Amino acid sequence: MQPDQTEGGTAAIYPNNTGIERATISGIRCVKSRYGVYLKNRWTDATFHFCVFGRYGTVLSDILNNTQADFTFIDVGANQGLYSLIAARNPACQKVYAFEPVANTYQYLLDNVLINQAHKIVPVNAAISDKEGIGQIAVQRGHSGAATLREFNPLLVSRTDTIRTIDGSGLVRLLAEANNCIIKIDVEGFESTVLDQLEKAGVLERAETLFYEIDEKWTDPAEIESRLRALGFKGFVRSGSELHYDVTATRSQVSISSQ
Repeated sequence: MQPDQTEGGTAAIYPNNTGIERATISGIRCVKSRYGVYLKNRWTDATFHFCVFGRYGTVLSDILNNTQADFTFIDVGANQGLYSLIAARNPACQKVYAFEPVANTYQYLLDNVLINQAHKIVPVNAAISDKEGIGQIAVQRGHSGAATLREFNPLLVSRTDTIRTIDGSGLVRLLAEANNCIIKIDVEGFESTVLDQLEKAGVLERAETLFYEIDEKWTDPAEIESRLRALGFKGFVRSGSELHYDVTATRSQVSISSQ
């Protein structure tokens, strides 16, 4: 996403000089983020900082916190699990499917599920792609949220990891019970492929809200909006900068704050 410019053990809570609460829960050192969920310490990662200090704004978090009708949250590019954890706190959320392919980041996701006792979350250590099997993902040191499956220059990435991939046929089985879906797609330029597979699996037709990232350097926003309008989405609200921003797509024209 585009940033803006408990149970399970005794928690020893104390504030530091940033006003962020630190804790040890289930033997794991963590902090309470501005979004109200606990995250395992990962201070060398830029994405962790954005999550902890509330740099992603409140558009999606407000939707996940305030939705009252029963829903399923599908988190494609879950990273450390911020939005999955937020969704899981809402009593109306029936289940969360959190897709995170990078093994190291996936372990942080698992630890954060444990810390927050978020039993509704189904972690999936795979990326959605156009074929089922294995693939290569580019990973940036110090910024876990920049990992991408799109074509990349090997000279510009820190490393590549081998990951598991899942296509539309696999999603049919995995997401068979997902209804009234809220879907977040944060895949660094691989959005069209993810949408292809969600549509083939019949998941998009069960979605009420779609929240996705656009970077116009490698994604055509008009193409994505056109295909979503053909599927019945009517409202499109941008939040972020001029060329790099998030879009909230809904099946109604309801007003959504773009903060």
